[in-house]
Amino acid sequence: MSLCHGLLALLEDGPRYGSRLRTEFGARTGTDRPPAIGRVCATLGRLERDGMVVREGVDPAGRVLYALTRAGRAELRDWYARPVRRAGPPRDELTVKLVLAVQAPGVDVREVVEAQRQYLSGALQDYVRQRAEVLARSPVRPGELARLLLLEQLICHAEAEIRWLDHCEARLLRLRRPGDASAEE
Repeated sequence: MSLCHGLLALLEDGPRYGSRLRTEFGARTGTDRPPAIGRVCATLGRLERDGMVVREGVDPAGRVLYALTRAGRAELRDWYARPVRRAGPPRDELTVKLVLAVQAPGVDVREVVEAQRQYLSGALQDYVRQRAEVLARSPVRPGELARLLLLEQLICHAEAEIRWLDHCEARLLRLRRPGDASAEE
């Protein structure tokens, strides 16, 4: 996700200082690691340079408050209206790991696939349990609905990744690498 657009979205609720934006970004997006404060400050600097935010004084603790400008609101509306493009090769760690493992001598890629599948199965059970807990409380507030949407995305992503791993395993069984011990049996 674009950090600059995430910060603009948070500033739509009113002026904030950098570390609060960092904390809220992590809490609202459900990430276990919010962006580094240096990255948040650098992004705020670029947004200010581009006229999307302005400094709006300081809070009682002396922290600089940033506010959304008209240009920032327009950019935010445009961002919400644009589809997210999924172009180019994925850069997530699992894809990189499998692509490199297939080319690495001595690595049993099926073991890598199975370890990931076991992890995802446990995570999927946890996400489904958490979703059931949220649904049992009949979510009506925006924060509860946001949590439900995040959990459902995690569930769908885990299910899709398990299907992809099944596909990878089937492909590996059909196309064994030259020199694999299992190919020589």
